[in-house]
Amino acid sequence: MITKTYLKEVTYNVLGAALEIHKALGAGLLESVYYECMKHELTLRKINFLTEISMPVRYKEIEVASNLRCDQFIENCLTIEIKASKTIEPIFEAQLLTYMKLLEALHGLIINFNCVNIFSEGQKTFINDFYRFLED
Repeated sequence: MITKTYLKEVTYNVLGAALEIHKALGAGLLESVYYECMKHELTLRKINFLTEISMPVRYKEIEVASNLRCDQFIENCLTIEIKASKTIEPIFEAQLLTYMKLLEALHGLIINFNCVNIFSEGQKTFINDFYRFLED
């Protein structure tokens, strides 16, 4: 059963992986480099995840083909979008919120590696409406 405490723990572990990568590589690389490093770091930490999940859009009983792909879906509850951008743009937030909705994810996290400090400026978390119903 997923609880608020469990989600916080998963998020903490994922951010720890991101901090480890950022500490070793710093800012300035391509998003694809951080993406591959994140996959490796999550594997080393034995964190369950899926990558590049295809998400069809359903509309009035039909499935609409889309090229929507979530970077990483962690422990069936946390959606991750990895970025290497000057700032976390509103379109990135909209993208993550859409992925959270389509995956029915309780929690989402944008990690931007193109920053000085991931913890203070390179990450942004999101929760959906169901989060408030979770047990502590």
